[in-house]
Amino acid sequence: MTKNIKGKAAIAGAIGSAAIAAALLYASKRKEKKKAAQPGPVPSGEKPETD
Repeated sequence: MTKNIKGKAAIAGAIGSAAIAAALLYASKRKEKKKAAQPGPVPSGEKPETD
């Protein structure tokens, strides 16, 4: 019975680790996509007017 519990714990640990890794990959891809979607100001050659 002890072997059965250890095996289940090992499987649960592997599944948990895979879920965490997938979540980190998903979060990093969303972050990269968000950065790419925000273009900078278009240079027009004129000096920026400030108050």
